[in-house]
Amino acid sequence: MAALTFAHNILLSNPSFLRHSTKTGFTTFFSVSSPYLRRYKSTQTLVASSVLELGGVKISKQDVVRDEPTNNVPDLIFTKLGLQLHRRDNHPLGILKNAIYEYFDTNYNNQFHKFDDLCPIVTIKENFDDVLVPADHVSRSFNDTYYIDAGTVLRCHTSAHQADLLRKGYANFLVTGDVYRRDSIDSTHYPVFHQMEGVRVFNPSDWNDSGMDGTLYAANDLKACLEGLARHLFGAVEMRWVDSYFPFTNPSFELEIYFQEKWLEVLGCGVMEQEILNRGGKTDNVAWAFGLGLERLAMVLFDIPDIRLFWSTDKRFVSQFTKGQLGIKFKPFSKYPPCYKDVSFWINDSFSENNLCEIVRGIAGDLAEEVQLIDNFTNKKGMTSHCYRITYRSMERSLTDEEINELQWNVRDQVQSQLNVVMR
Repeated sequence: MAALTFAHNILLSNPSFLRHSTKTGFTTFFSVSSPYLRRYKSTQTLVASSVLELGGVKISKQDVVRDEPTNNVPDLIFTKLGLQLHRRDNHPLGILKNAIYEYFDTNYNNQFHKFDDLCPIVTIKENFDDVLVPADHVSRSFNDTYYIDAGTVLRCHTSAHQADLLRKGYANFLVTGDVYRRDSIDSTHYPVFHQMEGVRVFNPSDWNDSGMDGTLYAANDLKACLEGLARHLFGAVEMRWVDSYFPFTNPSFELEIYFQEKWLEVLGCGVMEQEILNRGGKTDNVAWAFGLGLERLAMVLFDIPDIRLFWSTDKRFVSQFTKGQLGIKFKPFSKYPPCYKDVSFWINDSFSENNLCEIVRGIAGDLAEEVQLIDNFTNKKGMTSHCYRITYRSMERSLTDEEINELQWNVRDQVQSQLNVVMR
């Protein structure tokens, strides 16, 4: 279900996956501060075509990046639209997606409909209301979500299509797609990532003779399904179920496996809230839903250490993977040195780390490896200072001092002018 849900919360072994604090459905979000509506226009050359066709919908840059106060989509994000890494059979994300498809085709006799080309531009209703995200939830803020206008966003999760598919009569389906979220900068977070969610709807005739009510029947079926999927992807591993909370499922669970000597959260799931089914015209039915993040699992299965690598076009990366071969271990082709630059400033009440990361990413693109708060203090006047360390590193070449210095000066200039902070 709301992969907004399950996907973004995958732990791996890095405690940084726990930094998000406020759960909404199957995923988590940073706390919100005042909206950051001004957008730094990237100096990078746009590589996306002037008109894209996504899910049968033609989209121009002007449809997505607009000079209006409710639009916070940067140029860099527009360049990711239409790339659809999950549809490339020789890409780790495509290989993983197809392995999951294989499991469902084999075990459910091709009953699951598959959608992987739905347009990522959705309404507020589709993205939030239809999956019961509260009106005051932080995930709706401009700090967390890319807004095209006040009523339209780049989907935060593949669950944005769930209600529409239910209304159209689909009872078993998998939805895979690229999703967009303003986020921090480090090796496991990226503002564009990929999710898959699955939904299965049951009729009363399915559980009437089982001796169970519909909710228990669906929960048992869900767990059996996902335990089988975990074995399909990871082999004969130890598993455990953890009770959880998501706004659109009840009961809700997380599946963890013991893999490479540590517990790994694979996905979140649950029995769908009846209100969602009622809205879809399925008042007598029950359903289960799950969601997972493809990057998080692919990083483990393929030993890929940095989420930026999924976007690399370097032949030394892309040539290592072959259609249908799940779990080929990535062989690092080089390790270029990092360059560290610090920036310090007095923050204001509206400061948000996500806004800082948007500026850094807009200027440096994928050359920005990490933005980390390394020091903060409050003086006797009540003013708070933050010092951030920016790590610059290319995965494909050595960076020169000149280009790093230029990037850093641009960052300082934009931080001061866009965030209205006082530099130190």
